[in-house]
Amino acid sequence: MVSETYVEWLVARKPSFAKRFLKVLLITLTVIFFIIGILNIPMLLLAVVTGVGAYFAYMNADIEYEYLYLDKEISIDKVLAKSKRKKAAVYDVERIEIMAPAKSHRLDAYKNRTFEKNADYGSGAEGETENRYVIIYDGNMKIIWEPSAEMVKAIQMIAPRKIFTD
Repeated sequence: MVSETYVEWLVARKPSFAKRFLKVLLITLTVIFFIIGILNIPMLLLAVVTGVGAYFAYMNADIEYEYLYLDKEISIDKVLAKSKRKKAAVYDVERIEIMAPAKSHRLDAYKNRTFEKNADYGSGAEGETENRYVIIYDGNMKIIWEPSAEMVKAIQMIAPRKIFTD
């Protein structure tokens, strides 16, 4: 008998002010250069360049992270503007050193430690959400994410001595 647990969760990243401003600025410049470009052809080239920049700014301003837990593996995908999906990372639960809420006392031993890699797959709203978790992975990586209670419970069933909910 194969026991597979499947849990999926989606978290929208809060766009920074700079990304929102850049997106609006590039769209505005594209429209202005296009209108001027009707009379002056070189300005039409500028409209194309700012239009391409506006496209990339739009894609990177609206980011969501999709967490997927399936059979001892956490997969994180980055969804750009609800249309393009990129694989961000895959983590094996057996290689997790500890997973606890971001404000948990269980992470005190790791506060002064420097990590080779840091990854933030959360919403970016530190003070607003209480469900931010930190994973210390393989001893050299710190991962911040915001899983659902159902996902935490599913992972905790596999590794009860590594996963904490306090």
